[in-house]
Amino acid sequence: MPRNGSTVIPVDLLQQKHREFLAAATSENTRRTYRSAIRHFLTWGGVLPCDEVVIIRYLLEFSQSLNSRTLALRLTALSQWHAHQGFPDPASTPTVRRTLLGIGRTHGKPKKKAKALPIEDLERIVEHLADLGTIKAKRDNALLQIGYFGGYRRSELVGLEVPYVAWEQEGLVITLARSKTDQLGRGITKAIPFGDGPCCPATALRAWLDAAGITAGPIFRSITKWGEIGKEALHESSVNAVLESCAKLVKLNYVPQLSSHSLRRGMATSAHRAGADFQDIKRQGGWRHDGTVQGYIEEAGQFQENAAGTLLRRKTS
Repeated sequence: MPRNGSTVIPVDLLQQKHREFLAAATSENTRRTYRSAIRHFLTWGGVLPCDEVVIIRYLLEFSQSLNSRTLALRLTALSQWHAHQGFPDPASTPTVRRTLLGIGRTHGKPKKKAKALPIEDLERIVEHLADLGTIKAKRDNALLQIGYFGGYRRSELVGLEVPYVAWEQEGLVITLARSKTDQLGRGITKAIPFGDGPCCPATALRAWLDAAGITAGPIFRSITKWGEIGKEALHESSVNAVLESCAKLVKLNYVPQLSSHSLRRGMATSAHRAGADFQDIKRQGGWRHDGTVQGYIEEAGQFQENAAGTLLRRKTS
């Protein structure tokens, strides 16, 4: 019951507010992924709410065309829909989960990983872009260097804004207002020092901002073919396109294996090879789990820390 003198809020408004808070508890990227999964289910012919039988038919229909990880995500989306709408969850029953497990064991495939971009290849790209000297080259140069040395996810990279960049004597201090690992918006701050080689993210960023006349708002923006700078932030998918086009400019032979994640992986593996501390790598990339970083480090040292290599390179008298 409301206290004396308090305003009585209509039930429908309370329910709407509750739905908004529930939505806010999940990141926008996750909600977008779930919406896509629900659309796929409905396009197939599913109806909501549904039952266990329909879910199993759906899994069987796509057991060979979709990998088990994608199917598991689709099941999570369906579970979330039923839970939020107050219906029994047919996607989490033991039979459904065992069916998914069986599909994974029968048709499972290794997860495709983005290839790490080595620092040496980034330097080749940076030098080529510097020679071009166009406004687009300046933006792409800054985008790739900040993404690489900041260890940013693509959503974080395109979300950077001018007011959150501080220029210090040693380099840049960039605050990210919100990220995948900071959904509450406490802010994540990263330092990127000046470079003394081909790469210098701070210098590249300053050149881009000055050339584009950007003094507020999003840092990385679209550019028309006439060289006009947009007002809105780049879409996160543009990071993949920029990296791909720049990799082709210097004729890297593994372009199809690159994605925006290649920047983060490249920073981790190259930093390890250069002698960086484990915790420093983890902090710069904003990784929550040691296992993720350890996987990158093991990848970086797969030929150096190699039992077969010890045998193959042994000295013989």
